Amino acid sequence: MVVVRRLLLLGFLLLLATTGTAAATSNARMGIQDDAWLRWGPGTLDERLHTLDALGIKTVRFTLLWSDVATRKPAAAADPADPAYDWSQFDPVLRGLRAHAITPVITLYGSPRWANGGRGPNFLPRSGFGTFAYAASKRYPWVRLWTVWNEPNTRVFSVPVSPRIYTQRLLNTAYAWLHRASPANVVAGGVTSPRKTSSGMSPVDFIRGMHAARAKLDAYAANPYPSSRFETPTYSPCTECSTLTMARLADIRSLVTRTFGPKPLWLTEYGYQTSPPDPILGVSPARQAQYVGEAAFKVWQTPGVTMLIQFLVRDEPTLGGWQSGLFTKTGVAKPSRRAFSLPLVQQSRTVVWGQVRPGSGRRTYAIQRWTGHGWLTVGGIKRTASGGTFRTVVHVSQGTKIRLLAPQLGYASPLLVMR
Repeated sequence: MVVVRRLLLLGFLLLLATTGTAAATSNARMGIQDDAWLRWGPGTLDERLHTLDALGIKTVRFTLLWSDVATRKPAAAADPADPAYDWSQFDPVLRGLRAHAITPVITLYGSPRWANGGRGPNFLPRSGFGTFAYAASKRYPWVRLWTVWNEPNTRVFSVPVSPRIYTQRLLNTAYAWLHRASPANVVAGGVTSPRKTSSGMSPVDFIRGMHAARAKLDAYAANPYPSSRFETPTYSPCTECSTLTMARLADIRSLVTRTFGPKPLWLTEYGYQTSPPDPILGVSPARQAQYVGEAAFKVWQTPGVTMLIQFLVRDEPTLGGWQSGLFTKTGVAKPSRRAFSLPLVQQSRTVVWGQVRPGSGRRTYAIQRWTGHGWLTVGGIKRTASGGTFRTVVHVSQGTKIRLLAPQLGYASPLLVMR
């Protein structure tokens, strides 16, 4: 009887674990970041926001530049109405996102010259960051998700590269002031680059340094870019190193839990560049589309990972920038455009996972196979879970080409060849 009870208890705990995993990951926020395109892209702002709607985007990471808002030192820094503050560059985007029911994740970044001894915005401020964070929260009271700085483990974004100074002057200060502004605010720290640069620090060492400095945070944010174009979301040649990419998501999750406890993990920048136009750093457009789905599925599978942000909407205009957009620099859709809206991944021999991102509630979908003459629906029209995700069994032979069709959208995902 004791053995039976233990077996029943074990089964119950396994059921709880399984249920918890599904609940924790199926509702992860899948969003995008492209500050330049949002602020200055082609067409009107409302047209660009409608593009986000069509992609099924409900979360946008957006940078609020302290150095642009406060070129002069405010007398009452916690008051967003202080005449030294100029929010006009950022109001249209943040109010537009709100009007389209898109959740913003604001990154506070950029030190004004008066706060850092007359230097560039990547130099860490001596003071004033917390009151600016408070003023920003009061200016945009509907914003609840915040990240503090960007990639402070690299000299490109942070001088000096110091987890202690980052934690004390930026993270802990902003954490206190943002929670003072609203107890509903959620503050993520870290936002680390995945690798050590020649003048920077590995994310592993930076995380440990933050812990030693007694970092306060509600979530940890990381930018898990691949280490090269040969790395996939599921494979990395680096298994024991300090580079933390999507392929090592379980290691990132484990490190964050060991260091800070069971805090949510946000993946705040991620993407693959394409060739064309970049023959050195890019993968093929078809491969980029495949990786969009594989990364989303990996996040869905990993408990406690609650956000994945694609970078960018549209390729940057020069090869020196990033070509990781869902559209080319001239606005032509890549295969990843459809893969982002309708990711489809093979989970096992007969099971596929996918998501219909545009829409709300339970969406209709169909899996179709290529017959050699046309597309045939397999298993009839079905409905997703409330977050748009699904897993379904597909009885087809190896080598069969399938796709995800969302009838209400009028288009399908890129094809998937069953292995």
